[in-house]
Amino acid sequence: MSFAVIVALGGPIAAQQEDAPPDSGTPTTVADEAVAQSVKGRLKHGDAPVAGATITVRSGASEVGTATTAADGSWEVPLTAAGSYTVTIDATSLPTGVALRKAGDDTRTITVRPGQRRTVLFPLGEGRRAAAAKDSALERIVNLAAIGVKLGLLVALTAVGLSLIYGVANLVNFAHGELVTFGALVAYFFNASGGGPGMPLAAAAVVAVAAGAAGGFLLERGMFAPLRRRRTEGISLIVFTIGLSLLVRHVFLVIMGAEPRPYTDYTLQRAVDFGPISLPPKDFAIAGIAAVVLVAVALLLQRTRIGTGMRAVADNRMLAEASGINVDRVIRFTWVLGGALAALGGVLLGVTEQVAWNMGFSLLLFMFAAVVVGGLGTAYGAMVGGLLVGIVSQTSTYWIDIQYKDAMALGVLILVLMVRPQGILGTRERVG
Repeated sequence: MSFAVIVALGGPIAAQQEDAPPDSGTPTTVADEAVAQSVKGRLKHGDAPVAGATITVRSGASEVGTATTAADGSWEVPLTAAGSYTVTIDATSLPTGVALRKAGDDTRTITVRPGQRRTVLFPLGEGRRAAAAKDSALERIVNLAAIGVKLGLLVALTAVGLSLIYGVANLVNFAHGELVTFGALVAYFFNASGGGPGMPLAAAAVVAVAAGAAGGFLLERGMFAPLRRRRTEGISLIVFTIGLSLLVRHVFLVIMGAEPRPYTDYTLQRAVDFGPISLPPKDFAIAGIAAVVLVAVALLLQRTRIGTGMRAVADNRMLAEASGINVDRVIRFTWVLGGALAALGGVLLGVTEQVAWNMGFSLLLFMFAAVVVGGLGTAYGAMVGGLLVGIVSQTSTYWIDIQYKDAMALGVLILVLMVRPQGILGTRERVG
């Protein structure tokens, strides 16, 4: 998976902890030695600083300190020890016409290391949009559905490769999430790491997609092709991919550390309103890129020779081989395509959230739900399943707590399989 590349880059990525700018949330040199560590930030509404807002820092139930933003919007609370803290902004202390961009988004839970001055951000927006009490129920549901479409497209983008690999190579790959993380890490190194070249994120994404494709090729040629020649299959292969996932995921943890890190581009954006939908421009761009790539994959499957070969091998491998199709070549190409799509999904997910060592694993449940709901082994099923899972899980947060949205994805899986066991676009198979 080109993991040697990431291991080789591990030093520069780790070194970024010392070289990062203050806004990245990583340690910096403290000019005042009396303040060993602290939490700080600067409140802005657009380009205007916000003064007079109250920020409170707690450790468990105990209050550590309180700060009021200065005329330039800055604030800082010194800490006597490293550890885990909860930082809360008093939304009622914000000036008239200014509110949190998302209602209720007033708390951050952070970990502060020794000597670290940790920056905490609270995105602000217009009071009209941010105050949930002034938004109708329909507007909030439509906005959540729009976020769900974006999430669904990301899930579909990453799940297509997982589904194609299952269909063509007959492999349930539990390590597919690590290909997602791998792409995000490569883009992070080339874009935001202190030891990297500082490329624009668009260029870094191209490098990450190429690295993901190379990673898929190396996985197939170096690991799964030899296993296939030895006729390893079934439970043995599943356990192998689970072990590979655990190993690689913890290699990423050693290289990057546990703290999520943002790209240098597109970190904070003001939301843009399209009727009831209010999202930052990057979310519209992410959804558009994912949709265009999915359409391109569909055209590849339908209108190219290699796409026809992939569909033929997935439908009947022995018949495809007897018809003169080079099955090994088709499998290799499928792995390359799956790795590239997973890496692109990882980069886009890193823009939506932040780059973390376990981000691909966190998305793996949604990917498997999408593949099964849509129909095992079908690329179009993964696309439909991803959209359905994303929309349902995100929209459900209007009625239930956000921490239960993963359960809703499994609920969709159960309901669909009870009605249509082969999935939405799957085909029935005669047994016996």
